[in-house]
Formats: sequence, C-alpha cells, structure tokens
Amino acid sequence: MANGMFASAFLKILNKEIDFDTDTIKAMLCAAGYTPDLDAHDYKNDVTNEVTGTGYTAGGATLASKTQTLTAANSWSTARANSTAYTLGQIVRPATGNGHLYRCIVAGTSGASIPTWPTVAGQTVTDGTVTWAECGRAIVVFDAADPSWANSTITARYCVFYDDTPATDATKPLISLLDFGSDQVSANGAFTVTLNALGVFAILVP
Repeated sequence: MANGMFASAFLKILNKEIDFDTDTIKAMLCAAGYTPDLDAHDYKNDVTNEVTGTGYTAGGATLASKTQTLTAANSWSTARANSTAYTLGQIVRPATGNGHLYRCIVAGTSGASIPTWPTVAGQTVTDGTVTWAECGRAIVVFDAADPSWANSTITARYCVFYDDTPATDATKPLISLLDFGSDQVSANGAFTVTLNALGVFAILVP
C-alpha cells in the first residue's frame, strides 16, 4: 500500500484545526471511481465514490488506540538490507546508524553491498536499482489500531483518513490516504486496513 498525505493537512495540524489526540479521526473506504488529488483536496466534501456494502456504515470507522511517537533516526525499526525489494515511499536507516533517515524515491532492489550514505538534506544515492534520498534525523508517527469492518461485503481501492469532529463535510479536514494499488474485496468476512510502519501519517524532522 502507498501512503500519501493531503498537503493542506500540515497547516491544519499546526493551526490546531486537526487535533489527532482528541478529535474523532475516521477511516473511510472509497471505490476506484474516486480520483485522489493530494494537493487540491482538503475537506471530506472533495471525496467521492465512498463504498457501500454489507457491514459498512457511511462515513467509515472511528480510529481507536491513537498514538504519537517520536523516533530518532538510529532507533527507527527498519534498517536497509542487501538485495531487498523496496517500494516507493519506504523509509529506512542504515544498518549502522548515522543519525539520518532515507526515503525510497525510486523503487527497486537494493544492491549486494552497503551504499555510501549522504548526510546532507535531500541528497540522493543509488543502491542497486533503488534510489534513496536523505529525509531527516527523526520521525513522528501518528498511528492507530487497524480499522476493520467485520462480516462485510466491500470492494474498495482507497482508505481516506479525515477529522470527523467538525459539523459538516465542507469543514471536516482530510489527513491522509492509502492506495491499495488495486481493488480489495471482502465477501461476508472482515475487511481490515493494515497500517504500515508509517501509521496513519508521519512527519519527518529535518
């Protein structure tokens, strides 16, 4: 799954329009007919093609067990490994920490030996067929329990996270989006969105 954050969410977090701790944050499923625009879409009324189906309630599911965790680069759990496939957006640290994190900006398979890691912000390095970009010295992950719809019959392509506390769809801020890459289906079973290491969203500390 690919993570994406709606650009306006950064400002809305800073001006306290979104309070991840205390507001009601929801996960809403959308069909492939929705065309995400992470730059232009800012409120729930921009989102179309919400799914319908047995076991799904309009508006989505409320996130439980929300957490915020600051992790220094050398303590990040995902260390780069030799000859390993990496997808766009994955974040790693060197196996021997150097105080920096690196984001995959060209997906591929890492090389058979350790690359020479750059330590200047934004600099890149080629590693096999992967390209890494230096992206920070720490990361804040906003996480929650995996949202799930039990005994459901659903077909969905996207999961959109938004703040449901304001009164109207035109004022409910969008936060982030997961693209499953293709339609995912449940048939009289659980439809579960498994959050990856970046949680609902993550903010890197330069």
